[in-house]
Amino acid sequence: MEQIRYGIIGCGMMGQEHLRNLALVKGATVVAIFEPDATMRARATELAPEAHFLPSVEALLAHPGLDALLIASPNYLHVPQIQQIAATRPLPLLVEKPVFTDPADFDALGALDYPAPIWVAMEYRYMPPVAALIEQAQTVTGGIKMLTIREHRFPFLEKVGDWNRFNAKTGGTLVEKCCHFFDLMRLILQDNPVRIMASGGQDVNHRDERYEGQPSDIWDNAYVIVDFARGARAMLELCMFAEGARYQEEITAVGPDARIECLVPGPGRFWPAHLGAAPVPQLIVSPRNPKGPHLIEVPVDPTLLEAGDHNGSTFYQHDLFAKAVRDKGPVEVGLPDGLWAVQMGLAAQQSARTGQAVTLDATGRIITA
Repeated sequence: MEQIRYGIIGCGMMGQEHLRNLALVKGATVVAIFEPDATMRARATELAPEAHFLPSVEALLAHPGLDALLIASPNYLHVPQIQQIAATRPLPLLVEKPVFTDPADFDALGALDYPAPIWVAMEYRYMPPVAALIEQAQTVTGGIKMLTIREHRFPFLEKVGDWNRFNAKTGGTLVEKCCHFFDLMRLILQDNPVRIMASGGQDVNHRDERYEGQPSDIWDNAYVIVDFARGARAMLELCMFAEGARYQEEITAVGPDARIECLVPGPGRFWPAHLGAAPVPQLIVSPRNPKGPHLIEVPVDPTLLEAGDHNGSTFYQHDLFAKAVRDKGPVEVGLPDGLWAVQMGLAAQQSARTGQAVTLDATGRIITA
C-alpha cells in the first residue's frame, strides 16, 4: 500500500497540526473530515482543500476508500468514537491522547476487540532531544535511579466550546496534559509504577472564568512522585503559569555513573521576537568521573517546527504510524500504553484530592480507594 487515505474526526487546533504534518508524510492523503464547528472547518478546508467534509462520524465511516482513521476530537468523545469505529469499520486508528477520561472506561477499552492497529498519540516520545535522551539514558547513567520531568509552560489555550476548562471533559490536568509525561516515565524506565503521590490544584489560571454559569475547575500546577516496581523513582513538576521560561520541558535522569538531561523549548510561535532566535534543544551528559558536562545541540528541522507546536514530533509519529499501517513497522504506542498513562494521571489526581498515596497493580488498575 503506497497511498494511505485518511479519514479525520475533529480538526480543531490539534487536528490542524495533524493536517499540516500529514501533508509532509509521503503517500498520505486526507480524503474525508468530520468537523462540526464552522470556524475550525473553514481553517481545515484551507489545509486540506481536496478533502470531503462530512456531516457526521457515521457519514465519514461510510465514505469509500479509507485506509486509516485519526481521532482528534475533544477528550471526552474519544471512547464513544473508538467504540463506534470498532463496531462499524475498524480501520487502523491513530487516536489522540488521552485515550479515555472516565475511570469507568478502563475495563471497556482493555477488553476492546479491535482487529487493526490502534496507535495512541504520545508524540512527546518523538521530540528529537527527548528521543536522544531515551536512546542513551540507561547506558549513560549506569541504570536510572531517579527521573525528573519538569514542564514550565503557558496556560491552557482556548478551545472550541471551552471544553478544556473542566475536569469532567478533559479528565483533569494530570490526565489531559500529563499523560505524556507518565508515558515517558514508563518508556524511559522500562518499568511500571506501583505507587503514586501528588499535590496539585488551581492557584492562578482561569479562577475567575465561568462558562454557561459554571466556574472553571482545571488545575494549573502539581507535583507528582512515582515509585516504580524495580525501585526507580520519578517526579513530575508541572507549572502552567511559567511561560517566561527559556525552556518548556526539562527531563533529567540520574544513575550511579552519570546524569543526562534534555532541554526542550516551547512552540516557536510563542517566542518573543525581541529576544532573537528561539532556543535550540539541548542534550547534556554529566559523568561523575571524570567530571565534565558535555552539551550537544539537537536542532529540529525548521519545516517540521513550522508544521506544529511539538518540536517536529507529530511528523515523526505519523511517519511511524504510516509504516505500521503498511505492515512495515510495529505499533510503538499501543492501547495498553495509552491506558497506563491515563491510569497514572487518574491516580495522581486522586492522591492530590485525598492526600493519600495511591497504589496500582501489575495491570494498571488503581487498587486503593
